[in-house]
Order: sequence, then C-alpha cells, then structure tokens
Amino acid sequence: MIPKLMQSITLPVARAEASRRQFLLGALAAGTGVAIGYRILSASPALAGEAATESGSHAFSPYLTIGGDGKVTVLSSQFEMGQGSYNGIATLVAEELDADWSAIDVIGAAGNIKAYGNIAFGGTMQGTGGSTSMSTSWERYRKAGAAARAMLVAAAAAEWGVDAAEIAVENGVLSHPSGKSGGFGAFAAKAATMPVPADVKLKEPGDWKLIGNAELKRFDSARKANGTEQYTIDVKLLGMLTAVMIHPPLFGAKAKSFDASAARAIKGVVDVVETPRGIAVVGEHMWAAIKGREAVTVEWDERGAEKRGTPELMSTYRDLAGKTPAAFARKDGDTDAAFTSAAKVIEATFEFPYLAHAALEPLNAVARRNDDGTIEIWGGHQLPDVYQNLASEIAGVPVEKVRLNVMKTGGSFGRRAVFDGDVVVEAVHVAKALGFRAPVKVQWTREEDTRAGRYRPAYVHRLKAGIDEAGKLVAWSDHIVGQSIMAKTAWDGMVQNGVDPTSVEGANNLPYAIANQTVGLTTTDVRVPVLWWRSVGSTHTAFAAEAFLDEVAEAAGRDPLEFRLSMLEPDSRHATVLKLAAEKAEWQKPLPEGRFRGVAVAESFGSVVAQIAEVSVDGDGIKVERVVAAVDCGLAINPDQVRAQVEGGIGFGLSAILGEEITLTDGKVDQGNFDMYTPLRIDAMPKVEVHIVASANPPSGIGEPGVPPIGPAVANAAFKALGKRIRVMPFAKSLNA
Repeated sequence: MIPKLMQSITLPVARAEASRRQFLLGALAAGTGVAIGYRILSASPALAGEAATESGSHAFSPYLTIGGDGKVTVLSSQFEMGQGSYNGIATLVAEELDADWSAIDVIGAAGNIKAYGNIAFGGTMQGTGGSTSMSTSWERYRKAGAAARAMLVAAAAAEWGVDAAEIAVENGVLSHPSGKSGGFGAFAAKAATMPVPADVKLKEPGDWKLIGNAELKRFDSARKANGTEQYTIDVKLLGMLTAVMIHPPLFGAKAKSFDASAARAIKGVVDVVETPRGIAVVGEHMWAAIKGREAVTVEWDERGAEKRGTPELMSTYRDLAGKTPAAFARKDGDTDAAFTSAAKVIEATFEFPYLAHAALEPLNAVARRNDDGTIEIWGGHQLPDVYQNLASEIAGVPVEKVRLNVMKTGGSFGRRAVFDGDVVVEAVHVAKALGFRAPVKVQWTREEDTRAGRYRPAYVHRLKAGIDEAGKLVAWSDHIVGQSIMAKTAWDGMVQNGVDPTSVEGANNLPYAIANQTVGLTTTDVRVPVLWWRSVGSTHTAFAAEAFLDEVAEAAGRDPLEFRLSMLEPDSRHATVLKLAAEKAEWQKPLPEGRFRGVAVAESFGSVVAQIAEVSVDGDGIKVERVVAAVDCGLAINPDQVRAQVEGGIGFGLSAILGEEITLTDGKVDQGNFDMYTPLRIDAMPKVEVHIVASANPPSGIGEPGVPPIGPAVANAAFKALGKRIRVMPFAKSLNA
C-alpha cells in the first residue's frame, strides 16, 4: 500500500537478488496530496516487459518513499514482532541516504514477491524467520538508500545548475559550497523524474555514521514507551464485530453438531457460525462474544483425535530412543568399534516437553470486504503471500484483490509463521459466514492461545560417549526421537532420507573434532500440532550436547572449558567466543562461596554464542545470578539491538528450562494461562553481560541464537551447586525427582 504523500519518489527493486538486477523507479503523481498510483520506468530493458504496466502498489511495491515534507518512509519486506528488524532496515537505508534519523519511519510491505521475496527462502515467498532479516536486507536496502540519494543529488544539481559531485548530503539536507541548500522534501518531486542509476557505490565502513553505532536509539522507542504504537489488538474499525473461537478440546477432533440457541439470546451476541477450524461466536464486543461462547454446547467427533497423554507419549519416546534410529543425519568413522575400545563409556537420556510460544499478544486478525470488492486483512503477517493466497481462495476473489495491512505484533517466536493461515483464515471465514456485512476481528484469548496449538515438539535424546585412557573423546552418538515440523507441510521437500533438518540442527553439525560420531533420528506420529519455536531444533539439541559434554569432561577429569577448546581450532568462531566469555567472566578466578559456574556454546542461524552462567543455591533449587555472553553474529548493524536480542533470548530460554511445559492428559492440554504455564518472573532474571566479537563479515542471525546456550550453561552450573545432573525439562522435574 503506497503512503499518501504530496510529492514522492519511490524506489522498488525488481528481484530478491538485488546485486544482479537494476532498480526500477515508480513515480507518484504529485500535486493533489493523494497518491493515485505510479508508472514503472525500467532501467533494465530485460525487465521492461515484466514491470512496465500501469498499476497500483499491489503489482509493484517500493522500498522507500520520500515525501514533500522530507519524511522518509521505508517499506520493510521483513515483519516486525519486537526483534528490531524495522530498526535495522531503517539504519541501512538512512546510512546510505544520509537521512535525518528523526525523519525516518518504517511500515510493513506485502503483496509483491518479486520485490519482497526472502532470498533465504529461495526468493519464492515473502517471509520473516530463521533470523534472516538483516542478512537478506543487508545489501538491497543499502542500495535502495544509495540510489535514492543519487537521484536527490541529481535533482538538486539540475535545479541549482551545479556539478553533482560538489553537492554534500547530511541529515536530510543537500548543500553546495555556493551556499545553496535544501531538504529532501524540496527535491522529492524532481528526483522522481531523474534516471535511475545503473550502479551505485556504497559507503566504505570507515564512512559509516549509523551502521555499528552503539549509541543509536531505536526510531520507534517513543511510540512504544508512550503506548501509541499500534498492534492488531488495537485495530478498531467502524461497525467492527469481535469473534472468539471454540476449538476442539482434542487435536484432530471435529465439530459434529452444536447448539447456539442460548448464546444467541445473550445481549450483544450477533451470531454463532461454524468454520473449518471450529465454532466462532460473534459479538458486538469481546465480552459479549466470550459470554456467548460459554453458552454454546458442541458435540465433537473424536474418532481421529489424539488421546494420549504426556506420560504415555514420553514413555514411547524413551522406548524408541533405546532402539536403532529410523534414519541417520550423520555417520562419521566407526562408532561401534570406537565404543568397544573406549576406556570409559558414558550414557544419558534427556527429555524435553512441548512448549508454547506464549507471546504477549495472543493471536488475532481483522478482515473486511471493501466497497470495491477487495478483501482487506489486518494482522501479524509473518508469511504474507501465503495468507493472501489462502484468503483469496476462501473469499473467492483474485489474489490481487486481497490487501494486507502488516501490523506490528507483540511477539511471535515463530507462532505466526503457519502455512494454513490459522487466525487469518479464521477471520476471513467468519467474515464470509456473515456475508461480509461488517469487519470482523477474531481475537484469541490467552487460554485459546495456549491450548489450541502449535508447540515446540517434545523430544527425547539418548546420548552415548566414549573416552580413551588419555581422556580424549573418541566416540559420540545421539539418537533423537520426536515429531517433525516440516513433514506434511509446504516444507515437506526439505525432509530428506527420513531426516527433518529442524529436528537435528545443532546436533548433526557439532563443531568438535570427534573422529567417530553418529546422529540418528526417529520421527514420531502424533496428532499434536507442532511448529518452529525460537531457535527451533537448537532448543533441545544444544542442551543435550552441551550438558552431556560436561558429563564427559567430568568423566575424563578435565576442565569443561579446556575440554571444549581442545577439540576446536584455536581461531575458530566457537573457540573465539568461548575464550571471550571466559575472559569476561573470569573463568579461572575462584567465585565467592555459594556461587557456581557453567559454560556452553552453540551455533545457530549463522551466529555463534557462548554463555557462562553463574548460579547460587536457592532452597532445593538454584537461582541464576549472572550470565556472561559472547556473540559472533558478523557485523553488528545495531550493537544495542544485538545486546537486547541476546538478553531477551537468555530470558526466553531461561523461562523454558526453569518452569515451562505443555502437558496433556488424555489428549487435552492441561495449561491455559500464566498461572500454570509459568514464564520467567522478573525477579528471576539474572544480570546479563553481552560482548560482541568485532567482525567485518556480513551480518548473520541474532533474534534466535541467544536462546540455545543458556539451558546447558545453567544446568552445568547447577550440577556443581547441587551435585545433580538435570536431564529432564523443566528443571523442577529433575530437581524434585
């Protein structure tokens, strides 16, 4: 959707692989104060046939606009859910544009895979995930800023009759030694008529003012602090109705029949309708819908439902873990022979429960049909083109008639990246069932958000290690048992030879020099819906590997830090972050009485993070007092944001390992709200120090890599404090066993 600006230039890119394609210019009509569309001018003849059509923003959306007031609006291909992607992308544009940071804003963009296809996903779909926002934006958004700057300079040079090389740009102002100067807004309209540069030169690192600036504050901090930032939960449209869902109590069950007569008699209840995903109770407001829901009785068809509880499932998993894996993700050397000749063999079993995403803002979406026949949807569109296609099918309109408003979201952690559309699909279904007579917001309650799926899968790891007489690790095996996230989804093709890469990541690429090792996988068939959860497979693989590695180090009589470093190349990224964390935590210095340390390191999403946790004994348990983290995430675009993400990842990971779990009784989820599903409380958050490895490499992921090391680091410290190994999550289960 093109912002309504008086005088604008728009700068789109034709393909995800920006380095191989030229920028295209969309010139907005000016003079009326309303954007009425734009025409495509191609700088590349090869693209002329693809793009040279009269069209609205749906057919070709820009990367940025500059208004007559000098305001720069960046259109982000990446979804903002609190991780700071908007801020990072704004930094890239503003750096090359030499814009005034206070005049920058960012909005979500959708509807054009050519412009916004995620390179990490092959460019075939727009999506935010896998901590790829900065790595995929790094080049294309800098080029967008640089090209827009060049066009503004060309416009000013033509206006002033001077050489463009003599014009300086700083903080949104163009100036010339003659004394002539003007802001971006004064040249925006003329810049729209300038040729698009065929090539742009990006700044050298020594000239950066914003990239890498640790003092740069987020452009949206004020809005978040004063409560004016808008989320889907804040959307209020004229005549809007609110719907709440009744989902099946068992996964795989379906509605057979329902009686809504009592519900319809409640004041404020508008209707009760059936959708493919459950029963929707529609009210004039949320309270009426909730009261109506309480009055509906539903008969469920449970013939295809999952009816096993957590004890039965985990017992099956443990049994499978003791058998031969169904598939292998890694086979190096001869582990059988190495175990036979080992001086000592150590074995352990680790168990991980289902986990909810538990984002602050429960799932929601708003749908309406406009007078022009378009379907408009407000929501946390993490996979926008997927949702457009689904909405198109439901509403029976062409996909170009589905318009998405990409809202900022109060957390996702992977929850809004679903291929069946979830709440977005529900909103369109409910609006359609009502004949599209009014806008409809479907708002899940916290209980619905917790009980209606999707979860980080439950897993069991059976590990075995062999050491020789010298205390060297000579054999390693890890048998992983759990559900596949990718199987039977749009990502099914990623499952190769029976191995879902998300089940084994972090286990099949251990950085340590172990001559003989195997990683096996047995994928289970369970009807509980699962989904990626912040740091995906590494949430369990890093814990199992790094906690077990400490057990092996103890059996070998070696210091756990020294043991790890002995199996790493001295200058490797893993060794570098381990040594930095150890230095900052003063690993070799004795701790005060009652304090204990543990270490862990993990690589995920292209970044490597080491953490040293410091704990104290708290009754029968432990209290995490301090965490020292060292991170190599390539070049840190926003160092303050990197620290914030690592701090948040540590809190998120601690929350999971200390007290969170989703359990089932006869197939039904036991937890509903934060009284039973217990995220980390503020008084349990430790002091966190984050140290960033200086790097000239392109940026890699940071939204997720802070999560995996915290669990094993704390577990390793807890063993020193309590003399007990923690192998069953959450910690309370192991400590109370």
